[in-house]
Amino acid sequence: MKELKGVKDVHDFKVEKGRVFHSATHEEIVNGATSDLYFVRTRELLTYAKRENTPVVAEIFCSRAGVLAGVEEVYNLLKDKKISLWAIPEGEEMSQKEVVVRISGPYDEFAMYETALLGMLASASGWATAARECREAAGDKPVFAFGARHVHPAVAPVMERAAVIGGAENCSCILGAKLCGKEPAGTVPHAAVLILGDTVEAALLYDRTMPPDSPRIILVDTFKDEAEETLRVAKALGSRLHAVRLDTPGERGGVTPGLVSEVRARLDQAGYNHVEILVSGGLTRERIPLLVEAGADAFGVGSYIAGARSINMTMDLKEIDGAPLAKRGRIPGITENPRLMNYL
Repeated sequence: MKELKGVKDVHDFKVEKGRVFHSATHEEIVNGATSDLYFVRTRELLTYAKRENTPVVAEIFCSRAGVLAGVEEVYNLLKDKKISLWAIPEGEEMSQKEVVVRISGPYDEFAMYETALLGMLASASGWATAARECREAAGDKPVFAFGARHVHPAVAPVMERAAVIGGAENCSCILGAKLCGKEPAGTVPHAAVLILGDTVEAALLYDRTMPPDSPRIILVDTFKDEAEETLRVAKALGSRLHAVRLDTPGERGGVTPGLVSEVRARLDQAGYNHVEILVSGGLTRERIPLLVEAGADAFGVGSYIAGARSINMTMDLKEIDGAPLAKRGRIPGITENPRLMNYL
């Protein structure tokens, strides 16, 4: 696929018959197929006027406060272009309307990528911010990102990586974890317990077959009362049991502080003080502190992170041909921000 430089290129670009997935390939992103059409028209107009290489300074600012993520992809998209790039490092908090990225160079070098750049930052920052909210709500208890099933698989690794950038301890998506330099976290779903027919049988089989460094974390809400199943599993595995996982569905009232308190009390009374309680299922930043108080030790958060609202990003030209110039409503000239680091 060739780079899209004009309207004719867009017209000639065809989606191959029998395409398996609707998500863009890396090549399509690089060549401009995910760009808005008006950037192609702009490129053609400026080329006709011989102004496509006009030196400019562009700034990207955020619509609301949050945690910045997506900078690594922005860098990777622009690293071979003849531009200079500054950005706030990933994982740092940003304030409303703060300039988080600055690009300087010939306009045609990066014009086609405005759509992609803004999308990379907007989505990843929204996910990172939601993860940070959950981590702060959990205090010193770890939060794990379990949200891959709530988004398209093409962006699931992006989302789970952003969650780790925002403060999640780890994630369940294999590629997402690998992108963070981690091994994915997770045990087995209810399906395994249902097929085996008994929670204790599933726990013993897991203990027998999984590597020693895989924590023995067992689901205890499949067949029986959670407290009852917890004690059965604890008796079967003893000191090898690391944690039980409560994932009670909403149809049964979900995981409540009262349930966590009961499970914790029964474990302690039976001498299984070492066994931790991992909670998952519809968690939000509002619910997490109540569950911490009740005795939960770790949290698997899915839909709250995956469904987080993007943080809108806006790109403005602030200098053209070395002179301050901007559209109405914006202040012409470079916006000083000492937090911007030079990447290119």
